[in-house]
Amino acid sequence: MLGPYTANKDRTIEYKGNKIFPPIRDVNRVNISVSDIEKRVKSLHDDLMWPAISRINNTINTTITNYFNSIGALFMPLPITTRMISSPGAVYGKEAINYTTDTSPITLKWFNLPKKVFLTESSQIYLEFALLQKEIDHVFANYHSFRKEESDATHLSEFHHVEYEGKVSQKRNLEIINGMLKNIVSDLINYNSKDLECFIEDRKIRDLEGMFSKPIQIITLKEALSLLYKDTKNQKYKKFTLRNFGSWEEVRLTEIVGDIVGVSEMPLLEVPFYHAMKDNTKPRVADNTDIIWPGYRETVGSGHRVRSLSELEEKAIIFNLPKEDYEPYLQSRRFSDYKETSGFGVGWERLIQGILEMPFIYSASLFPRIHNTLKP
Repeated sequence: MLGPYTANKDRTIEYKGNKIFPPIRDVNRVNISVSDIEKRVKSLHDDLMWPAISRINNTINTTITNYFNSIGALFMPLPITTRMISSPGAVYGKEAINYTTDTSPITLKWFNLPKKVFLTESSQIYLEFALLQKEIDHVFANYHSFRKEESDATHLSEFHHVEYEGKVSQKRNLEIINGMLKNIVSDLINYNSKDLECFIEDRKIRDLEGMFSKPIQIITLKEALSLLYKDTKNQKYKKFTLRNFGSWEEVRLTEIVGDIVGVSEMPLLEVPFYHAMKDNTKPRVADNTDIIWPGYRETVGSGHRVRSLSELEEKAIIFNLPKEDYEPYLQSRRFSDYKETSGFGVGWERLIQGILEMPFIYSASLFPRIHNTLKP
């Protein structure tokens, strides 16, 4: 199967290896090689994998722009400083969320303002604002995002985020995700076959080509947990929560399904506040879907946005959002002509890591930003 990882029965995650990197028994036991990252300038000069990754990056950038142009989506120049974090945090089943401790934003001082400013961890809120313009129905952005999280095999503290927002249903949103990923893979095979061959075998390239010949299979979180229970007989999967759905489960689920898979309908209070509730569900679930790359991790997060002012005000209380800071978001739902939107975000480096079957996310980035070095 495609993807860099295997979920072992002992709950370790094994790296399978590619043409450049050898297998690793347990990637989570390997410490980030800070010295390798700090020597990246020499590596860029010496190692031929970097020009291949650079050409792949360029094709993805071109493909994304062309694809969004084809559906009428406009690029939006957006800020990376904000007082509104689009993912102010989610905790497992609690009725209140502490805005400051669960957010993990990177903060900075902005001139003489009394409050600290956050580096954005998503452009989503500002893309929603952009859709308030007349005659603008689809928008996208491609920017840096920042998370105050320690880096590991699949996380960077600063990464690139391709994000889309449109006046569309979640069903149409998923079709757009499928179309974008299909175009990316198709263009890479057509224009970068030699670059792909530096990393993965011909049979893997053929598997990539057929990956999006049909729509991505979508299952609910309940169904995903049921599959994991049948596979492992572990009682914890009988509990409907994201607490027990981590990296090992994501990798294993794609092995059970045998393909890329979308997981939808997650507990409403365990996902970020901006997701709308799916109607007529008990327990309450969100109208959202995460796309998990085969043999890997979530690569795309998507969902329908909070639909009304009343729904948003309820979420503001539950998630303890500071009213002064989030007033612009509340204001967006007060317009009588407000139209509901859906959107998604793609982690650029994660997509590269998944496609090229790299062992670590910082192996797929020319200039990775991790928590314990800013070099080069």
